[in-house]
Amino acid sequence: MNDARCDTPGTEVVEHAIPVRVYWEDTDAGGIVYHASHVRFFERGRTEFLRALGLSQTDLADDGPGLLFAVRRMEIDYLKAAKLDDLLTVTTRVCDMGGARMTMKQTLTRGDETIATAVVIVVGITREGRARRIPGRFRTLVGHPEAPDAADPAAPRET
Repeated sequence: MNDARCDTPGTEVVEHAIPVRVYWEDTDAGGIVYHASHVRFFERGRTEFLRALGLSQTDLADDGPGLLFAVRRMEIDYLKAAKLDDLLTVTTRVCDMGGARMTMKQTLTRGDETIATAVVIVVGITREGRARRIPGRFRTLVGHPEAPDAADPAAPRET
């Protein structure tokens, strides 16, 4: 998935970065970061992104019908190897938001080197697993205050 919305200048509204250290458990026998560890690093980045906005995933899940974010699609480009003891940075930004869908771009770097990139589509769901529109207060926090179909009642609702 090459999502041009994430690479268009000016489309990302909110960005957050966290440091992650590569531990032995993150590597293969050769001390190189195992491919699945990148998924965990990106997950930590998305979780800390929410915390930086003042949102707890526990509080979101407990609010009314609940709001959970489920990964619908993730594409990772592995560009360079990261190694045991490297200090990396996970950067997360929102590129686009639909009614119940949010597209994020994440970057894993070591200094100025890009190690991996990911485009992640997450969807809002209730505790029961049904689609849930992303609430206005969340949209405002990430700089997307209006759902794309909010102005047009005839537009189909995204699930």
